[in-house]
Amino acid sequence: MNFIGNQSGLLKAVEANFQAQDTTLHINKGHGRIEKRTVSTTHVLDGIPDFPGLQTLIRVTSERQVHRANIIEISTEIRYYVASFIDTAQAFAKRIRGYWGVENKVHYVRDVTQGEDASRIRTAPLVQIWAIARNFALNLYRDNGAKNMAQAQRNAGFNLNTLKVLFRMK
Repeated sequence: MNFIGNQSGLLKAVEANFQAQDTTLHINKGHGRIEKRTVSTTHVLDGIPDFPGLQTLIRVTSERQVHRANIIEISTEIRYYVASFIDTAQAFAKRIRGYWGVENKVHYVRDVTQGEDASRIRTAPLVQIWAIARNFALNLYRDNGAKNMAQAQRNAGFNLNTLKVLFRMK
């Protein structure tokens, strides 16, 4: 399954020719907002340029209502995906939600907890070396049962005994 925002010719054709065949709606409330996601799929590929293995087009319409100081701000976003297999709108909704959940979780930890985006390292081999070191640290924390990566990083940074446990040293 691929997001097609970077395939401009395909994106324009899908926007113009998408005909929903199966649709599911999910509404989530929390953190002062209401999110409504409508996932629609189609196998009708009329007017769509050839794309290797294409079998399903998916449209996700996200509407977010944020409540602030008695004002409701509404934003809407439409994303399109392609898939090389056939499944229900419900199944695609679950896959897409799961993917973004993992993506956001990993990005948040690497960016916020480890400060990766703020890093000033730009020299080619060092960028990869530091990425490996950050991943290694996260894997050590998780392997030792840490649920909160920020707390695990603080503990490792302030306590030699914690480092010994992480590295299984005596």
